[in-house]
Amino acid sequence: MIWKPGDWTLKICRGWAEPGVRTMANNGDCGFGSAKRATPRQFEDLPRQEAYRDSRHYRRQSSGTPLAQERRRFAAITDSNIPRRSCKLGSRNLAFAMRLARIFCFAFPVLLMIPLVSTAAETPVIDPANMDPRVKPSDDFYQYANGGWLEHNPIPPEYSRWGAFQELIERNYGALHEILEESATQVAKGEAPAGTVRQLVGQFYASGMNEEQINADGAKPLESDLGKIAQINDRKQLAVVVGYLHKLGIGALFDITGGQDAKDSTNQIAIASQGGLGLPDRDYYLKEGEAQMRDQYVQHVTKMFQLLGDPEEKASAEAKQVLAFETDLAKASKTRVELRDPEANYHRMSGSDLAKAAPGFDWSAYFQTLGIASEELNKIDVEQPAFFQRAAELTANAPLDDWKLYLRWQLIHATAADLSEAFVDEDFRFFKQKLTGVKEKLPRWKRILQEVDHNLGEALGQLYVEKKFTPEAKQRALAMVNDLKSALRDKIQNLEWMGAETREAALKKLDAFGVKIGYPDKWRDYSDLKITAQPHVLNVLAASEFETKRQLAKIGKPVDRTEWGMSPPTVNAYYSPNRNEIVFPAGILQPPFFNVKADDPVNYGGIGAVIGHEMTHGFDDQGRKFDPEGNLKNWWTTEDEKRFQERGQKIVQQFDSYVAIDNLHVNGQLTEGENIADLGGVKIAYAALEKALGRKSATEQNQKIDEFTPKQRFFLSWAQVWRNNTRRETSRLFLQVDPHSPPKFRVNGPLSNLPEFAQTFAIPAQSSMARPPDERVQIW
Repeated sequence: MIWKPGDWTLKICRGWAEPGVRTMANNGDCGFGSAKRATPRQFEDLPRQEAYRDSRHYRRQSSGTPLAQERRRFAAITDSNIPRRSCKLGSRNLAFAMRLARIFCFAFPVLLMIPLVSTAAETPVIDPANMDPRVKPSDDFYQYANGGWLEHNPIPPEYSRWGAFQELIERNYGALHEILEESATQVAKGEAPAGTVRQLVGQFYASGMNEEQINADGAKPLESDLGKIAQINDRKQLAVVVGYLHKLGIGALFDITGGQDAKDSTNQIAIASQGGLGLPDRDYYLKEGEAQMRDQYVQHVTKMFQLLGDPEEKASAEAKQVLAFETDLAKASKTRVELRDPEANYHRMSGSDLAKAAPGFDWSAYFQTLGIASEELNKIDVEQPAFFQRAAELTANAPLDDWKLYLRWQLIHATAADLSEAFVDEDFRFFKQKLTGVKEKLPRWKRILQEVDHNLGEALGQLYVEKKFTPEAKQRALAMVNDLKSALRDKIQNLEWMGAETREAALKKLDAFGVKIGYPDKWRDYSDLKITAQPHVLNVLAASEFETKRQLAKIGKPVDRTEWGMSPPTVNAYYSPNRNEIVFPAGILQPPFFNVKADDPVNYGGIGAVIGHEMTHGFDDQGRKFDPEGNLKNWWTTEDEKRFQERGQKIVQQFDSYVAIDNLHVNGQLTEGENIADLGGVKIAYAALEKALGRKSATEQNQKIDEFTPKQRFFLSWAQVWRNNTRRETSRLFLQVDPHSPPKFRVNGPLSNLPEFAQTFAIPAQSSMARPPDERVQIW
C-alpha cells in the first residue's frame, strides 16, 4: 500500500473497520497498496480492515480525505466492524479505510493486532485439507489452493468477509481484551496515574463499556455542538462552525490536515482535499444503477433525524435535502481513478490565492478557528481546486437552513456509533447490513476494543508490545528485506526495456529506501490528551480533536521521519512515496505471513511477497513519480516512461477483463498500482527464494513437505494468505472503492503472468493460468 504526506492522518474516520482490523488514520493506512498523494501504501485492504472498509470508511476515501488520499496510496488487508466515523482530521486508523489516503499498503484495510508469539496451533502449514483436488492448478489456482477451506468456513454473521486475517484477529482478541480489562480495573481502583497510556486506554475502554449510561444519555452529550449549528446566522459563522467541526475530526464539506509537501519532502504544509459525503463514493450519488441505494440512504438519514426528535414528515424532507446537498458535492468531486494521479491532485498556493480561487467561504474565519496562523498559510496544497470553488459557491448561495441540516447530519453521522443503542442500531442497519451484508453487530467489547485501537493506537500498542514482541522476528524480517532488495536490484539491472539513465536513477531510489520494522523508536506523546469519566462520545471526540491538533501542528515544520503511519499491532505494511520508506509493523511479523519456525518457501511466499509488494510500490504507476528523497519529480526519460506506460496498460486490460460478481468487472485503472505491486512482489520474492535455495544442498533444494516441492510451497503460501469468503454486498462495495483487486484475482492475476509459476506446476500453455506470451505482463 502507498501512503502520502497528508495521510499520516490517515483520515480514517471512525467507522469503517472490521473487527480486529485497524485503520491507519490513527497512526497513519493499511494494507499493501498504493496512494493518491505521496502517502504510504498498504499491502492490503482486506479485512482491515473491514473497519476500513466499512462503508463509512470507504466513504471517506471516496471523498478524497487525507485518508482517502492516503488510501489511494495505501491499501489495506481486511474487513472490520469498527464503527464508522466521518472524521477527517481525527485519529482514525486507516480505514478505506485507511478507509485509503496515499500510503501504499499490502492488504485490504486490515490492521489487526495479533500475538507475535505464536503457538503450535497458529503455525502456518500448507494444509492439503484446505485445498480442492477436484480443481486443476492450471484452471483456477486460487480455488485449487483454497477450495477446501472456502467450502468449510462460512462467514460468521458479524463479519462482511472471513479469511486468514479475520481468523488471526479472533485469536488475538483475547490478549487485547485482557489488556483493556486490566487497564480499566486499574483505573477504577485509582492505580493508573492520569495521563499514562494505561489510564488513557483503560478509561476510554471503560467509558465505552458503560452501556447503561450511554443509553440513558442518548444524544444529550451533543447538545452543545448541535446548538452551535442551530445558531448559525451568517456566512462567517458558517465558516467558523465548519472549522469547529473539523477540529473535532468531523469531515463536513471538505478535509484539511498537515502533511508532507509532495514537491518539497523535507517540509510540511496544509493539505486540503475534497470530502463531505455520507455515502462511500461519489458514484453512489450519480449512477443510475444506485437509485435504490440513494432511496435507502434517505430513509436512514430520516430515521437519524427522527432519533434527534424531528417528526417523521419533517425528517423525511430534511433527509431529501441532505441528499441533494451531498449530490452537489459529489458532482464536483473527482473519481477514485482521477484521485490516483499525484500531479493532477497537487496545487500549491497561498491562503490568499485560495480565497481568490474559492470566494464565498470565509477562509480567514475558518483558519482562525482551527488555530492556524496566517504565516503558516504561505503554502497550501489544494488538491482539487474545482471542488473547492463549488464548495465556496454553496457557502455563498445555499440557504443557511440547508447548511444547518447538512452540518447537523454530519455531526450525528460521525458520532452515531458512540451514542445510545437506537443510534447504533440504525447506523448498523444501513452502513453494515445494507452496504456490506453483515447480519449481526459485534459484541460491544469488541467494538470498543476496535475504537481504542483506532483512537489510541500507539498507547495500546505500547502495552501490547510489552507482552508480545520478540526481537528474533525483527532480525529475521530485516534479513529478508535485504534479500528482497538484492533481488529487486538484480531485476532492475537486467530489465531489457529500461535505458541506462533511468536504470541508474531507479537503483539510486532503491538504495535510498528507508526500512522500519516492529515499532517506533519514539512513542507518540499523549500528554495533551485528557480521557475522563465523561460520556463516551465526548472521549471519542476528545481523542479526535487531539489528533487533529497534532496533525495541524505539523504545518510549517520539518518532517519527523521517525513517525509511523501504522500502530505496532497492525497486521499490514506500507510504502510511503514521500518518505521513500517501507514499514512493517510487529503485527504482520507472524503467521500466516511470517513464522520463525517455518521453511523458507512458506516465509518467502508470505512476508517475502509482502516486502516485495511494498518495494514495488516505489516503482508502480504512482510511486515511480517520486524521487529518492520523496519529491514528486519525474526522473524517467521520455522513452522509458512510454515503455512503462505501455506495460502498465497491459495490466489494466488484464484486470479489466476479470468478472468479480454478476456482471461487475474489476476496475483495472483503479487497481493498477496494487496489481503492479502484487506482480512485482511475487516475482521478486521468488527470485530471492531461488537465491536462498541456491545456498542449500541439492537434497534440501528438492525436499518435499506434504508432497509439495519448495517452489510449489512458495506459490501455495501466497495463495493461501488470500483465502477469503466475502458477502455479495461487500464485494459490490469494494469493486467501487477498493484500490485492491478481489482476493481471487490477487492470486490468479499475477501468477498467470509468471513463467516460473507455469514451470513449477507444469501449467499447459493454453490454460487459464498461463497467459499467452504476447499478453503476458512483465514490468519489474
